[in-house]
Amino acid sequence: MEYFYLILGLVMLLVGGEWLVRGAVDLALRLKISVLVVGMTVVSFATSAPELLVSVGAALNGYTDISFGNVVGSNLANIALILGVTVCIFPMVVSEKTYKVDYWIMMVATFLLFGFVYFDSLLSFNEAVILVVALVAYNTFMILSSKKDSKAEKEQLEALGEPEVKSSPKKVFMMVAFLLAGIASLKYGAQFLIEGAVTIAKTWGVSERVIGITVVSIGTSLPELAASLVASFKGEQELSLGNLIGSNIFNILAVLGITGMLIDLPVKSPELLTFDFPYLIGACLVLLLFIVGIGRGKLSRWQGAVMLSIYALYLYFVLK
Repeated sequence: MEYFYLILGLVMLLVGGEWLVRGAVDLALRLKISVLVVGMTVVSFATSAPELLVSVGAALNGYTDISFGNVVGSNLANIALILGVTVCIFPMVVSEKTYKVDYWIMMVATFLLFGFVYFDSLLSFNEAVILVVALVAYNTFMILSSKKDSKAEKEQLEALGEPEVKSSPKKVFMMVAFLLAGIASLKYGAQFLIEGAVTIAKTWGVSERVIGITVVSIGTSLPELAASLVASFKGEQELSLGNLIGSNIFNILAVLGITGMLIDLPVKSPELLTFDFPYLIGACLVLLLFIVGIGRGKLSRWQGAVMLSIYALYLYFVLK
């Protein structure tokens, strides 16, 4: 039964995330919020909603290592697994802004979180507030520094697979239905996923950390995989990398920030600090080496294969 709950939870999170994105984007555009703002705030929040709901639910039930493992595992999956798969199919050219601005914001957020929890193995309320404040500052900076080209904004949102909003009574009804169904699906999907994951962890005799950074993190990262592949299929490979980096930033600043404001988050498994975090940082540095050094602004298929190998090696060390 625990496997049924796990699969049901993952499916409900995927479906709920898709419904929430559609409803939230529709609502935001009806309120005359620009497409750029929608793409950088509403869509980012909605696609990270599975991670947020799982992390909050796990933390409130005392499974804080699932909360941390979910975020660290999802970020590593974004950089190594999802980017690796995408680049193996679609080699990409990386813009200067991505590796000179966005990448370093991601690294600052990663080191900030690592510094908060390294010495006392605890993410406190005050530290969580700092993460959320940093999130607001990041979104403000990105919005103010971005070009206001409505055509380009529309193309970016379409590359994410978001629907074009049309004014019609039926669409308003569908918007409300998507929002309500998405919220309900995410809520109960998170509950099923946590219950199934914890039961499986006990059955297998593995820690919450292992389940969090493998099954849970990969499952909650599937929306990012879908978004990256859709963007690449539509010729927006650069948008794929930007979405993954933005998701990593959001996972740290929003998911753990909001969760930490609700309840103090202790790190129970030392391996999260001695292995998982350093491995994530190492994978990010390899990506930088590929982009700036070897690739000179490009990512080729063999580099994507290396990133996949890095992720496979990580799973080997975790599961052996």
